[in-house]
Amino acid sequence: MPAPSAVPPPTARAGTCRTGCNPTGAQATGRTVATALPVRHRVRFVPGVLDPANPALARAGGPPGRRLVVVEARVRELYGRLLHRYPAAQGVEHETLVLPVHEQVKTMDAVFRVADRMDSSGIYRRGEPVIAIGGGVLADVVGLACSLYRRSTPFVRVPTTLAALVDAGAGAGATTGVDHGRHGNRLGTYHPAADTLLDPAFLATLDRRHLGNGLAEILQVALIKDGDLFGLLERHGRALLDEGFRGSHRAGAEVLTRAVRGMLQDLQPGLREHRPARLTDYGHSFSPTVELRALPELLHGEAVCVDMALTTVVAQRRGLLDPEQAERILRLMRRLELPVWHPLVEPVTLAEALADTVRHRDGRQRLPLPAGIGSGVFVDDLTDGELAGAARWLRDRAAADRVREEHEGREVRA
Repeated sequence: MPAPSAVPPPTARAGTCRTGCNPTGAQATGRTVATALPVRHRVRFVPGVLDPANPALARAGGPPGRRLVVVEARVRELYGRLLHRYPAAQGVEHETLVLPVHEQVKTMDAVFRVADRMDSSGIYRRGEPVIAIGGGVLADVVGLACSLYRRSTPFVRVPTTLAALVDAGAGAGATTGVDHGRHGNRLGTYHPAADTLLDPAFLATLDRRHLGNGLAEILQVALIKDGDLFGLLERHGRALLDEGFRGSHRAGAEVLTRAVRGMLQDLQPGLREHRPARLTDYGHSFSPTVELRALPELLHGEAVCVDMALTTVVAQRRGLLDPEQAERILRLMRRLELPVWHPLVEPVTLAEALADTVRHRDGRQRLPLPAGIGSGVFVDDLTDGELAGAARWLRDRAAADRVREEHEGREVRA
């Protein structure tokens, strides 16, 4: 870490009160301390991460030693045998905390539970990182606990859902948070994992809806940053949904790689959100409010997709997308069995969501909109009338889609 630099205080005339002086006019002594904190956030694909012969997890974040493993209850059910065999094979002394995790328990109580176990296990502050194995909610909870415990304890992320894999592989891996009041992730910190290990093999046990939930996060990157990725989803997205990334191996690997790389490229320069305008915030202007108020009806990626559908209509009405492009986007969302509308997409909720987004983005909308497929622009002048009109159009479109698809004998969600 670079040594802190001392900046001498500015001079001031007697009778004035500025930084570095006091009201009596006497020169005050003082220093402004500035320091740069390096951030190391390692992200890597590690096939077979729970293979007892694979040392990657045992060595992640530091030399093998004691580990507290926090694992999602459902993951423990599916991979309990491997989770038991792996530490023994690698000679790792460990304790395991199993958490039943879903969005409704993303609270400080869950954080305190992790912190209590960190205390009782006696792990060292720096050299024994906590290992979080599960989805995005678990990682948010464990990450927040680690950032607070002794003011900073390292942790390692092993995402087991598609949405968590895409998020953990990118800048979202630097943020932690829990819900508070009527707001998602209102309490949180910046605490990147020391190491993030991505193993696509976990995707084989995801149900269809959670695969679609993750594909929505990938679609977000495609729409705003990567037109080639959008083309891959058009050609292979339905097969990936059907096969859980088990078939179409080459296409699945390329989709994952491009999604993670796209996230990293946009978010790496500002992991601590010093830049309030980020293209990969696309889909996250209205979805945080809609998602939390709709709980447990909408998954995170589904709420993001509703947000993207709404802003696709706004972009088309502004001439940023032509009608054919907008139709391709909405058609792909439906092909991936994602919702494009929800009853909460109505004027009052949208106005409240936008107002909260403006506060989060330091007083401006900084709203990402697609400008063609694969690129985006920021706008600051979206009106309530535009939102209401787009919401009405989307409601009518979703109703028409439902009638048509039910007529075709397909089960659909709004």
